[in-house]
Parts: sequence; C-alpha cells; structure tokens
Amino acid sequence: MAGIELIDIHKTYLVDNREIPVLNGINLSLPAGRITVILGQSGCGKTTLLRLTGGLETADSGEIRWESAHKTAFVFQEPRLMPWLTVWENVVFGLSKKETDPGKIEAVIRTVGLSGFEKAYPAQLSGGMQQRAAIARALAYEPTFIMMDEPFAALDYFTREQMQKELLRVQQERSASILFVTHSIDEALILGSQIAVIEKGMVKALYEVKAPQEERNLLEDEMITLKRDIINNLHFI
Repeated sequence: MAGIELIDIHKTYLVDNREIPVLNGINLSLPAGRITVILGQSGCGKTTLLRLTGGLETADSGEIRWESAHKTAFVFQEPRLMPWLTVWENVVFGLSKKETDPGKIEAVIRTVGLSGFEKAYPAQLSGGMQQRAAIARALAYEPTFIMMDEPFAALDYFTREQMQKELLRVQQERSASILFVTHSIDEALILGSQIAVIEKGMVKALYEVKAPQEERNLLEDEMITLKRDIINNLHFI
C-alpha cells in the first residue's frame, strides 16, 4: 500500500481575469490503509485538494509524492451510474476483460451489500444503494487510493448514517486507503483516523483520532471536546 505526501501545494484559478488563490501551501501526509478526512467550509479548497491529489488537476507549484506505484478511483456526491447499465455492468464499466474476474466482481458487490441486485438498473435502486454501486465500481478497479468527494451529502440522515457504517466496514475489510472530503464535523469524527481542517487554502489544524471507528460515540466527553475544538478552528461560533 502506498501513502501520499503533499508538499507545499499551491493552486490558483483565473476567474473573470482575476487570480483567485485556492490552495496556499498545503503540507499533509496521507497514510495508507486509513481514512484521512479533509474538513472545511464551502470554498475552502477541499475539493480542489482532492482533485489535485487524484490527478484530475495539476498544482501550480509543490509536489504530490506517492510512496510507490499507484491507481486512484473516485466516488463523487452523485453516484454517476450509467442509467442504461445494470449494477453489474456499472461496476465493471471501464475494466478490461483481463480485469473482469466474475468471482472478484461478485465479491465486491457482496462487500457493499448489493448481492441479488446485480441485474437491477439504477432507477430501481434507492439513493443509498446507488452509492453502494458507485463504491463497488471504485473497489473493482483495485485502486491504491479512493478519493471520495462528499459522497453522502445528498442522502437523508438515516441513509447517510447507514452508508457511513458500510464504508467503515468495507474499509476495514479491505484495508482501503481513502481521502474523504466533507463539511460535516460529525461525519469527520465518525470516519476519520486523521482529520485535516482546511481554511483559506491551508491546513489550519490536524487531528489524530485514535479511538477505533466502530467504538466511537459522539456523545462521549472526548468526542464532544474534540468537536468543540474543531468548531473553534472553523470559526463556526
């Protein structure tokens, strides 16, 4: 497994002939086999950071250093499934025949809890099930890192909570390396082994959350204290 080092990353966009700085010297280590959460308010540079790390965009300066050869997969806020393809066909979409091992694909579909829905079309699935299919598609690619850009933001509270638990189960089962973007403090506390708070294009605070994810209770004193500290860093109060 390969981790990632982000070294002095800068990124500026040109908007209406004006340069808008988005990232202003990001330095961050993303360990392999863990979930690193990028947390911040809208417009702070979270998605830009994820897109640069995953290779969808190029930084103006700085270095993104992988520890070894790598492949990345993405899961976005919308499932982005092909509506004319079944779950199975969506999961294998983009894979070569050599990569499409029926046993492995079935195992991936089973991992995300969609066994029995292989022949279903996206319109026949709930929002949560569609996102499971999107996660299965990412896993089938066997990536080094999965980049997840607010994948549960459009789901209702109960479905979102269920999907968070499913993601943790999948991550632990496969020791997946995940970079996860969110603006929800609770979601960051539930999922993250490491939480990077981004403000004005810089890492303002970095937290290591040592408690095992499956044992975390957001009502415990330790988690409440951590949440208060994060809120203060995000200037929400």
